[in-house]
Amino acid sequence: MKAVMYGAGNIGRGFIGMLFSASGCEVIFVDVAEKVVKELQEKKQYPLRYVASQGHQDMMIKPVTAINGNDMEMTANAIAECDIMATAVGPRILKLIAPNLAAGIRRRMQTSSKNLNIIICENLMDADRVLERMVKAELTKEEIEWFDGHVGLVEASIGRMVPIQTEEMKDGDPLRVCVESYGFLPVDGAAFKGEVPDIKNMIPFEPFDFFIKRKLYVHNMGHAVCAYLGDVLELEYIYQSIDRDEIYIIVKNAMEESAAALSSEYGVPLENIMKHIMDLLYRFANTALKDTCRRVGRDPERKLSPKDRLIGAACLAMDQNVVPAYIAIGVAAGVRRYIDETASMQQNIVCAEDVLRNVSELEIGSRLSKLILDMYQMMLEGRGLGELRRAADGIKAACSENVV
Repeated sequence: MKAVMYGAGNIGRGFIGMLFSASGCEVIFVDVAEKVVKELQEKKQYPLRYVASQGHQDMMIKPVTAINGNDMEMTANAIAECDIMATAVGPRILKLIAPNLAAGIRRRMQTSSKNLNIIICENLMDADRVLERMVKAELTKEEIEWFDGHVGLVEASIGRMVPIQTEEMKDGDPLRVCVESYGFLPVDGAAFKGEVPDIKNMIPFEPFDFFIKRKLYVHNMGHAVCAYLGDVLELEYIYQSIDRDEIYIIVKNAMEESAAALSSEYGVPLENIMKHIMDLLYRFANTALKDTCRRVGRDPERKLSPKDRLIGAACLAMDQNVVPAYIAIGVAAGVRRYIDETASMQQNIVCAEDVLRNVSELEIGSRLSKLILDMYQMMLEGRGLGELRRAADGIKAACSENVV
């Protein structure tokens, strides 16, 4: 079997490429990073290291090779001939690879009757619809008809945490990827065209919307809150952040707010989601990953957008009559990070309102925006995280009294 892995970065090499290889595939990476492409072409393998606070374990991923994504002809041929494919390029790069995907699908239509399933490994709500729209914009009417009958766009929930690889992590090999041991890949079982391929640790689920939202609104949201609160305390690493008692409590409670909302919306037992949260909190504390608050919190504009991890989770909670008091602390810290990175803005309540209005598309004066702005105002006044946590505690207690 041949597998095309579009994106030879942390998730491409550190997770999906490894699963393809473990499933007996020759893995063909497509990327524009010339040094990585050349190394993969020459070595035909790369080292992967599982890291934990207790130590590490090494393994070699092979056979592999690579293609430069700037070569549309070679990329199209690889897509036309492969048995399975995946993308892990980042949401903002999808539009740049759409022409190559269309060229590959066009070539496949001309040379084969086999279905093509593309596993979409991007932290993006409705990633299948987004990618479908981008690719179809490059196709003719006849090609779109073939696409609809033969191409499966399969959303995946990427749970493995892979940090930016430092020189220390590379340990003398530029291709080495250090990852945590968690390795399950939930995918949308209903999206495949034809038979579901046998890929190691890939678990098809139906309906899949719950798993996408659990990943984004529990895992990604909690991770972002941990990062932004770490920023407030000027901490470098995620494990340092989650090790602070007040941050741990706020992050855990924020994730539990999402859990309650998801349980209510999908009818999934709350206990199951709570077990997942405890596993995530343990994994956040992995000192060997050395994942930074800067990396996890990067691109705050996207993370504060209406359907992404922070605002999306808060809005889901509000819809399910769960007051997102702790999530609001994380959103306020995210607004603080966004303003810090925007040269034209200053840390004040007016700029914070502008962020919620223009980036998060919240109505100023709504219950949710007021909740977030109250937390942000406390940050402006120099209140500690303990005071913010106690404010959230009071809001939740008042809600409980009203219910009773």
